[in-house]
This record gives sequence, structure tokens and C-alpha cells, in this order.
Amino acid sequence: MSYLGSLPTDATLLQVFQKFPAPAAKLLDLHELIMRAPSAFGAGERELIAAYVSGVNDCRYCHGVHTVTAEAFGVPEGLLAAALADLGSSPVDDRMKPVLAYVGKLTRTPSRMTQADAEAVFAAGWDEAALHDAVLVCALFNFMNRMVEGLGIRADSAYAKTSGERLKEGGYAGLATLLGEASVERAH
Repeated sequence: MSYLGSLPTDATLLQVFQKFPAPAAKLLDLHELIMRAPSAFGAGERELIAAYVSGVNDCRYCHGVHTVTAEAFGVPEGLLAAALADLGSSPVDDRMKPVLAYVGKLTRTPSRMTQADAEAVFAAGWDEAALHDAVLVCALFNFMNRMVEGLGIRADSAYAKTSGERLKEGGYAGLATLLGEASVERAH
């Protein structure tokens, strides 16, 4: 239930973005950069990180949307649920397990991060740029989870599917074009 009285009680994040297009446009630019620019992690792996962080935070909206998006990029169905239940025994690729462990710890207890946590990521074959990218995805989705929860944004699985598929096809830049269309409609 949206806490913004000027929006419907079942408002989506897209509706919040359309109501507040200036910060939304900057946020979507940042999403496009972090989630789709060249990286050691493919788009599906970054969506996996986003969905995992959102699951750790119990942000059902972001977890649902980004699970669908990760699966659209080829992450096997059920992988995220297994990773959240028990990362160690989950079928997550061995190279990604330390990355997810890192962002999980960073989400739960950020002040307790250590060099050993980073070394586990490096030992799995990732470099400093990859660690940096993982931290940015983690930070972005901790921010977004708090934004969504703070505004009371909820969505059902049908909306998560629609939104996840839209993100797979158009990326975050595609959402930015929807903001432009909404601004033009309001102007007329």
C-alpha cells in the first residue's frame, strides 16, 4: 500500500518515478550504468546480485522483479530461493558464491567487512574491478530496497513478471523513456 496519498494505494515504482521524474531520471541513469555497462559480471549476474540483496533485505517488490529479470537472462528458476535458504549448499556457481556471500554480509553487517571477505572473492577468480562492481550493485539495491519499503510500494507476481521482462528487453534506459512519455502526457 503506497504511503503517498496522491498515488493509488497499489502504486508501482514506475508510478513513483513518473510522479517524481527528475530524481527518477538520475536514478535510472545510475541503474543503467551499474547494471548494464561493461563489467566482469554479465547482466544476469548483476540481476542475480540485485535479487539476492533484495531477498536478504526481504524487499519483496525488488526481489520479485529482479528475480524475474535474472531468470530472463538465464539464471535458473529457483536458484535465488535456494541461495537465500542456504548459499553454501545452493546450486549457485562456485565463482558466484563468494560474491553473494560478500554482498549478503555487506547488506546485513556493513561495518564488519574484512580483507578476508574480499580475498574470498579474489580467490574465486574475480579482480578488484569486479569487487567494485558487486559493491555498487549491492549499494544500489540497498538504496532501492529502502526507497521502495519507505514509500510502501508493493506488487504482485504478475507485475514482477511484466516489469522483469521489460527490464530484460529495454534495460533501465527503457524505463527512462517511459518517464519522458509521462512528462509529455502531463504537459498536454
